[in-house]
Amino acid sequence: MKTITLSSWITTLRHDVPASLVVFLVAVPLSLGVAMAAGAPLASGLIAAAAGGIVAGWLGGSAVQVSGPTASLTLVIAGLVQTYGWRATCFITILAGLLQLVLGAFKAARAALAVSPAVVHGMLTGVGIIIAVAQLRVVLGGDPQHSTWANLVELPGQIIDAHGHKVMVGVLTITVLLVWGRTPKHVRAVPAPLAALLVAAGTAWAFGWDVTRIDLTGAVTSWQPPQIPQGEWQLVAVGVLLVALLAGAESLLCCVATDATHTGPRADLDRELSGQGAANVVSGLLGGLPVAGVIVRSTTNVRAGARSRWSAVLHGVWVLLFALCLGWTIKLIPMEALAALLVFIGIRTISLGHIRKVHGHNEVPVYLVTMLVVVGVGLAEGVVAGLGLAALLALRRLTRVTVDKRPAPDGRLHATISGSLTFLGVPRLTQELRAIPAGTAVELDLNIDFMDYAAFEALHSWRLDHERLGGTITIDELHDEWYTMAASGARMFPAKSPPRAAHHWWLPWAHHRRLPAVAAAGQCRLTQGADEFHQHRAPLMRSIFTELARAQQPTHLFITCADSRVVPSLITSSGPGDLFTVRNLGNLVPRAGSDLGDNSVAAAIEYATRVLDVRTITVCGHSGCAAMVALLTGQRDRPDLPELDRWLRHGDPSLARLGPPGDGEPPPGDTLDRLCRLNIQQQLENLRTYRGIAERVEAGQLELVGLYFDIASARVHVVPPAPSTPSVPEPSQG
Repeated sequence: MKTITLSSWITTLRHDVPASLVVFLVAVPLSLGVAMAAGAPLASGLIAAAAGGIVAGWLGGSAVQVSGPTASLTLVIAGLVQTYGWRATCFITILAGLLQLVLGAFKAARAALAVSPAVVHGMLTGVGIIIAVAQLRVVLGGDPQHSTWANLVELPGQIIDAHGHKVMVGVLTITVLLVWGRTPKHVRAVPAPLAALLVAAGTAWAFGWDVTRIDLTGAVTSWQPPQIPQGEWQLVAVGVLLVALLAGAESLLCCVATDATHTGPRADLDRELSGQGAANVVSGLLGGLPVAGVIVRSTTNVRAGARSRWSAVLHGVWVLLFALCLGWTIKLIPMEALAALLVFIGIRTISLGHIRKVHGHNEVPVYLVTMLVVVGVGLAEGVVAGLGLAALLALRRLTRVTVDKRPAPDGRLHATISGSLTFLGVPRLTQELRAIPAGTAVELDLNIDFMDYAAFEALHSWRLDHERLGGTITIDELHDEWYTMAASGARMFPAKSPPRAAHHWWLPWAHHRRLPAVAAAGQCRLTQGADEFHQHRAPLMRSIFTELARAQQPTHLFITCADSRVVPSLITSSGPGDLFTVRNLGNLVPRAGSDLGDNSVAAAIEYATRVLDVRTITVCGHSGCAAMVALLTGQRDRPDLPELDRWLRHGDPSLARLGPPGDGEPPPGDTLDRLCRLNIQQQLENLRTYRGIAERVEAGQLELVGLYFDIASARVHVVPPAPSTPSVPEPSQG
């Protein structure tokens, strides 16, 4: 235990202390800016940063998340301050923290992740626009108006009349923020917000510019107790809910996003929510802003090398010491510089990356509606509007049923139903199905993820009517057997007309329900399978093959046995374009330069490594390999199999690793299994004899992997390379 404690302290000193200092330098200017944007005392931003860092960092569920005041809550806080006053807002913050503690105790954290990201990003963008427009007026020498539209209306006149030292400080601050990322790496060690404020403050002081100064003298130590809000309790309750839910949701979403940036322990979301609640209680009691997890500080913390929660805690300690001991230095910072920093932060919330992501899921309307309502009406209204539209779009997707009908070459009609079959989609479903002429032979594919009873009734009723009028229907379910299970439970089918159960493409032909067990005379089973592919799977995969038609870009060369039981795409869960495959008897790789060399294998290796630039070569063997059986028992020596004997000489080095061959009796299972695995290791060694392979492996540009497929258990095992290369003979020549 003592060694572990000493090790943890060393880790803290090496990684967490430097990271905490970096986060501290980022947190101070941002905390002051958020407090100014919310219309709260500037000291409240530092108090919240200290409380969030120490309390949430200590009690929270994430090892690297950093909490503090966040720009996304500025609209809510500003409204509460205007309505109830600052001390009452602190009381609301305490109640919101208590609510978060209750939600954390009841394990409700996961529910916050059900909020559509489009709503969250739209809300943050709307808040950013409001902050940027309002603080731009401060940069231009004015005061923010009561609404964004009023600020926008007066903005052109302000820009025309812009002049004076205050405007110059704001422009200088934004300029530094824009160009700081292009400075040398050692210069960028200073966070851009801190650098911008230092440059602005130094320039204003050096040239004696007339700017608005900030004064925190005595603000941190002059504590006043929170005050119970005066007004209708329903509105107060709404304010508590807004602070608790918005701060909690942002913290949890930030927690999930931060988990993706580090390899440490995963976050406990319920504990994190409780930690945020405790931090809000403390912050409210001390006169600070509401606290939430902040993505900018958290990602900065990870990039700075933080390893544990001590980084967040220490950052809070540094903020507290700064506020108590060096708060007087803040008066050197021009107010206009802080406003310019907020303008920059607000504009950066408009992320094209987020817009592209929501566009990929057809949720741009949710994003835009949330953003516009937040900007034009208010934060709560925007969130409600976004959630409502997201729910309506989700409901619309449930009603979206597509029925694709096209004639098959044999005269039958092939129809595919896709989507979620619920009662909402029944009208369209029945309309499409009733349009199929009576007496038609129909092949119906159900490419669905859900079917409720109303949809089943509609589909089943149409099936019975169509068959009664002389038509035939074959139903194939491409995924789960919704129709088959519902029909079996309802027992609606007559004995002579059972439902056709689904089959899966990866089953052997004998298990296919659509194809007969034995091909009819004059028909090729492969031709039947191709027809099956054309009718049922090609339409689903055509877009993928269209993209692959331009060029192949496989990442793996896959060398395996020709055994019919080994299906590379099945046992590796790969698809078209993933594997460049070579198959032969025994998954053998002839040694380079061997007189018995096989040009086909050598050509594939050469093309894969030099043209396709694959990054992995895999040799995959399997249990019960017939080639290995022939090596063990001497069956290859039959006079009627001369080419087999010649080919299997490439397996002699593998046999030499095992020992002398058997006497013709079937090999014991463990001996055969050992040889199959040793053969994989030998072929990996043989690969290194080819020009450039060993060099690329040593340089980390190529990886050699061995796999062993146990057919009986359907398990794929990784075969490690041989610990050392024994002296093995070259393949004999005759």
